[in-house]
Formats: sequence, C-alpha cells, structure tokens
Amino acid sequence: MIKREEYLDALKNFREKNLIKVITGIRRCGKSTLFELYQEYLISDGIDENQIISINLEDGDFRHLNNADALYEYVSEKLLPDKMNYVFLDEVQQTKDFQKAVDWLYVKKNVDIYITGSNAFLLSGELATLLSGRYVEIKMLPLSFKEYVSVFKDNRNLGELYSNYLQNSSFPGTLELTNRRDIRTYLDGIYSSILLKDIVTRNNISSSAMLESVVLFMFDNIGNICSSTKIAGTMTSSGRKISVPTVESYLSALVDSFVLYKAQRYDIKGKQYLSTGAKYYAADIGLRYYLLGTKHVDMGHILENIVYLELLRRGYEVYIGKIGDAEIDFIAINDEGEEYYQVALTVLNENTLKRELSSLEAIHDHNPKYLLTMDYTPLTSHNGIKQINVLDWLMK
Repeated sequence: MIKREEYLDALKNFREKNLIKVITGIRRCGKSTLFELYQEYLISDGIDENQIISINLEDGDFRHLNNADALYEYVSEKLLPDKMNYVFLDEVQQTKDFQKAVDWLYVKKNVDIYITGSNAFLLSGELATLLSGRYVEIKMLPLSFKEYVSVFKDNRNLGELYSNYLQNSSFPGTLELTNRRDIRTYLDGIYSSILLKDIVTRNNISSSAMLESVVLFMFDNIGNICSSTKIAGTMTSSGRKISVPTVESYLSALVDSFVLYKAQRYDIKGKQYLSTGAKYYAADIGLRYYLLGTKHVDMGHILENIVYLELLRRGYEVYIGKIGDAEIDFIAINDEGEEYYQVALTVLNENTLKRELSSLEAIHDHNPKYLLTMDYTPLTSHNGIKQINVLDWLMK
C-alpha cells in the first residue's frame, strides 16, 4: 500500500482541529485508502478502534443511510460520550442532504469528522454556505510519478517507468494488474462510473453520447487553448451539432468531477486574469490512452499535462502565462511568490531552444524560471533560466 505521505501529513496536521476535513478528487484516486492509512496511524497512536466510525456510503451494507436523519442517527448511536470520536464518511454525496448530517455531527465537541467525495458539488452551493469557514479541503490526485516509481524496487530505467506510467495509468488500482487488457477493463469501470454516477445522473444530461463526444474532443486537445465557442464550432462542423451553452455545461461537469482541470490564462505584464481561452488537462493520461489509443499522440502536450498536475500536487496555483505575443506554459504561484515554467520534449535543436527561452526571457522580473525537458544534459543555466531534466524534477 503506497503511503501517500503528503496527504497523510495533511490529515495529521488537521487532527482534532475544529474543522471538517474534506478530501476531494476523481474516483479511485486513493481517497478510501487514505482513510485506511490514517485510521492505522490513529490506532498506532493509541486511539481505540471503538473511537473510529468509518462508513463507505457506496457500500451496500450502508444503503439504508440514504438521508441525513438516518446517517446522523446511525453515527450518533456509536459515539462514545467520554472520548474523542473519529468519524469517516466516504463518498458522502450518496446520502441525500448529507450536509445537514455533517453539520449536526460537527457541532458535537467530541467528534472529529472527515469526509470524501468524487464531485466538486461537495463544496458548492448549500454545503459551502452551511459550513463556510468550518472546513478544509484536501485535493487529492492519482499517483505522482515519484509515488509510482516507489512501487518498483528493481533498478528499472526511469524512461521505461515513465512510459508505463502514461499508458498504464496513474490510478493506484492499476498497479495490482499485470496486463494491459485488465488495465483497460479497470479504466473502463472508472470511466463509466464517472460518466453515469457523477455527471449524467447528477446533471440530468439527456445525451450521454454527446457528452462522450466532448470528452473525446477534450482529451484529444489537452494543452491546447480552447473556448466553448471553438469546441462547439469544431464539433458542429464535423457533424456533431452542439450548442455553446451545452458545451459549457459539459465542461463544467467534467471539471467538477475532476476528470479535467482548467488552467486560466494570466497576463504577466498587465497583471490581470484573461477571460478568453483556457487550457484543459486530464486527471490521468492512462484514461486518455484508454479512450483514444495511440492516435494523434502529442507527447509534448502529454508531458505538459504531467508537469501541470505535479505543480498542483506541490501546492501551487497554476495559470497559463501571456506576455505580449509570447506564451509561458505555466505560472506557478504559492505563498513564496511566482515561478515560471516552459515544458518541451527536447531542445537539442538550437532553434527550438531559442524559441523556448525567448518566452521566459521576455519576463523581466527576478522570479525563478525553469525549462523542463526530456533531454539528459548536465544541469544548465541560460542567463539564470535553469534547464532541468523533467524526470529528475518529477522525482524531487
């Protein structure tokens, strides 16, 4: 079992704080396993098993907990009155009006509550209003490349592992499977569950076929600047007529279900966010291979996708940069400031190197600038711009 240390440490840091711990992320990214790991930690730290109440609301054994009253009463009956109780509610969105039960439990002095969900609906609308200022969100992604590599104890080549990481998926469950056919079956199950449970049903979508067409289009265009108008126009011209509002609603649903991540554009010189155009990245490249196979594989944009997700894992807010006519792949912002990243498969060609550097050189502040490539060259600095092998960077 992979420890998922960064997420485990986050839960430890918020233990018994007067906050609801909310873990969000795409289905099967490891949220339930994180609960198991954390419960093991609690027991090793002296907590009695009777103080832990753990419910997976997608488990048929708990199908009767389908409303707030039933959930609250079930948990309340198990609470120990003179000790701290650790309550874990997995896939809590399966319970109607779950937010009421969560709020009722939260106000009890001896309850430390943790919940997960596979849809951003968890933190929208009524729940956000009801629990305003009383929860902390821990955003979980499938395995990082470093976590993936940690499973393999032999001295495999990083390049080979990277190829497997892309094609076999970063979902933890795929590591238990031994061949591509089984992995495809597993990914099919995840994809179907997301579409049917988290998107079609929740959003009352009438045409799952059209939704799938949008999914395929977006997975085929990761890393490209897209707008709803452009997507609708391209699809309509190819014989799949769809309106701009429908595209917008589908994209919103895909982002809410953590299938896609949206990176907005930011004007570095003007210091303002741009409302036009954005880029979308997939939560898992293995899903892309499952849906599209090896056709139209743009390894540059796939690498860009991997870097984008890694920056999110490291706690950055990530935007697409614009400075004049030049584009910066990523502006990564945290409490310490801004960093700039260009991502390229290779810059061994002199013209390619000049092009990639020129965008970074157009920025005249003193924030760190990085060029990440697959090239294995000595650590290089181009007038302060650090060129780093991306696999080495991913392993840090």
